Amino acid sequence: MQAAALIARFLLAGVFVVAGLAKLADRARSRQALVDFGVSLRFATFFGILLPIAELVTAGSLIPAPSARVGAVAALFLLLLFMSAISVNLLRGRAPDCHCFGQLHSKPVNWSTVGRNSVLAGVAGFVAWEARHNSGLSFVGWITDLSIAQRMALVLGVAGLTVLAAQCAFLMQVLHQQGRVLLRLDALELRLPGKGQSVMAPQPNAVPLSGLPPGASAPPFELESLDRKIMTLEDALATKKPALLLFTNPKCGPCQALMPDVRRWHKEYVPVLTITLISEGSAEDNKKNLESGIKVLLQEKREVAETYQAYGTPAAVLIRPDATIGSFLAQGSDAIRALVEQIVAAPVPALLPAQAVLGGQNGRSGEGRGNPSQNVLPAQVGERTPPLKFNDLSGRIVALRKLRGRKTLLLFWNPQCGFCQQMLNDLRDWEANIPSDAPDLLLISSGTIEANRAMNLRSRIVLDDSFSAGRAFGATGTPMAVLLDADGKVASAIASGAAAVFALAAHELRNVAGR
Repeated sequence: MQAAALIARFLLAGVFVVAGLAKLADRARSRQALVDFGVSLRFATFFGILLPIAELVTAGSLIPAPSARVGAVAALFLLLLFMSAISVNLLRGRAPDCHCFGQLHSKPVNWSTVGRNSVLAGVAGFVAWEARHNSGLSFVGWITDLSIAQRMALVLGVAGLTVLAAQCAFLMQVLHQQGRVLLRLDALELRLPGKGQSVMAPQPNAVPLSGLPPGASAPPFELESLDRKIMTLEDALATKKPALLLFTNPKCGPCQALMPDVRRWHKEYVPVLTITLISEGSAEDNKKNLESGIKVLLQEKREVAETYQAYGTPAAVLIRPDATIGSFLAQGSDAIRALVEQIVAAPVPALLPAQAVLGGQNGRSGEGRGNPSQNVLPAQVGERTPPLKFNDLSGRIVALRKLRGRKTLLLFWNPQCGFCQQMLNDLRDWEANIPSDAPDLLLISSGTIEANRAMNLRSRIVLDDSFSAGRAFGATGTPMAVLLDADGKVASAIASGAAAVFALAAHELRNVAGR
């Protein structure tokens, strides 16, 4: 039994080492996972560091024989704590992302998660029971007792498991990258000619893309409101304005902390946005939201939220007036606030159908598109470039309307944007091997001169901290791009994301647009 206990100690130590290191490597999402489980934002940062450290200390205590029982008791306590937190959330109808192993493995909790932790708790209990009178085998002593052949077999086995684990981790990273690429391709294919409104772009500090891809049809629903009326998706879009569906729970701490902001948005942004809460619980639990005037719809469990791939609360998604998805899913209070800020800062046509402009204006103003305060459509394919001027990194003025003679790719950029950083090396490689027929590249960037020079790009960079050029062309984030023809006219719709930008630079989006 002592040999079995030694194996169990190493199994538990391995689990806690991987869990602790993975959480430390992805502290932002680990902190968000704690918030989703109900820990207040005030304490989430502290426990987001304390928890992985406790896991690593527990793992270290399991290896030496004298401290094995203490480590086993600590492991049992942590596992029972995890099981309790998961069970409470599941019983309340919530399924937050556990983020148990950081980026290596993270998905919404379910009862199988409780079962897995129960098995590990049983292993920890076995180790603690075996070590109550005897500290157990020493790892060093056990190795010493092995024959040379057994030691070689052990070394080869550990090496093989290490290689297998590394390959699995690499495969998971490849699959995650492929998934993100497929989401971007789906979003591009859903942008048909004549319906080329740009979708809301992911923010640099956002969590990995989740939810339905922008451009997809929004799943219909039929729910009862707090005033006992039946409402559908069409009713939520009846005002012909974009709708923000906010998935919430009256017993969710982060949801309640977000409610003052939600009520303020409902008052301040009513001309451009409709907010609809899709909540869990009873009408009595949600009655305080009646005072705000916000529509609150009640789902029995999570049937509507799950059709939008929202597995935790709070979460939100933008729905366009044409009943299509307008953004990736924003999960957590910070991500929702960022999404709302992006929505209200975006040009009206990025949210409304091409025929509708706030205030009923249908005219265009070619001279005013750079002014975000004007309710006008961004420059469309075939139209002249807006009359915008910017300073480059040397202080020289660059007028967009004077970019003639060659095609020019305008790349909207932010040196602090995580997605921009991910494509920076590929952009340098592209600059080093530019095809002869490729367009000139002009980066329209924010940030300081030093930050933009530090990227070591050959292409010309101009500074636009107000994002006026992006709004003038209908871009809603970074990295995005638009192509100008040799006459200085708009020659493409907005390309969103690295893959679409490079495809546009290589003239590969013509086939997509012509489908």
